[in-house]
Amino acid sequence: RREPLALVNLKKKNEETGEEELASRLDHCKAKATRHIFLIRHSQYNLDGRADKDRTLTPLGREQAELTGHRLASLGLKFDQIIHSSMTRATETTEIISKHLPGVKKISTDLLREGAPIEPDPPVSHWKPEAVQYYEDGARIEAAFRNFIHRADAKQEEDSYEIFVCHANVIRYIVCRALQFPPEGWLRLSLNNGSITHLVIRPNGRVALRTLGDTGFMPPDKITRT
Repeated sequence: RREPLALVNLKKKNEETGEEELASRLDHCKAKATRHIFLIRHSQYNLDGRADKDRTLTPLGREQAELTGHRLASLGLKFDQIIHSSMTRATETTEIISKHLPGVKKISTDLLREGAPIEPDPPVSHWKPEAVQYYEDGARIEAAFRNFIHRADAKQEEDSYEIFVCHANVIRYIVCRALQFPPEGWLRLSLNNGSITHLVIRPNGRVALRTLGDTGFMPPDKITRT
């Protein structure tokens, strides 16, 4: 899922028809389709919950998820799947969104759980997790990026549209990595609850950011960032 030349074993190149054979093998490794990645931040949730199971969506959060689901459905796209964080607030957001997208399969993963991806630069005074958290969460969130954010498989014939419901830190880090920006700057981005971030990955590997944290489909009194 990287540069096609990196997927071909050059040692096996035929000496007589080397260039011709190489070109043929490269064609079989080249992506043909475009991937559209929709990164959704979970809706507002109960901040007083001590355990994850207690951090359920607030009534406003449920309204936000309904608005996000309605917005995604109104795009008229054929979504392939919804991959979501296994944390309660992301799972509940997914359940509400999926009502607006009947038939789209849902997949839960621990890779997209919230965490501390990398120490921010410049540092901030109001958020200082233990150093070990960057090592534990950072490796997992980087694995999520590598696993989910890549060009289409060479066998994929049509463009795909995928939804990922997860968390602000995860989305901000993924955006920085996908655009080849310094990932340490992730904390400079801000995302509203229930917002939509749209990444496009072309067959040649080029990535474009269509929208970042869009909540223009919500009434102003429904918008939060908690």
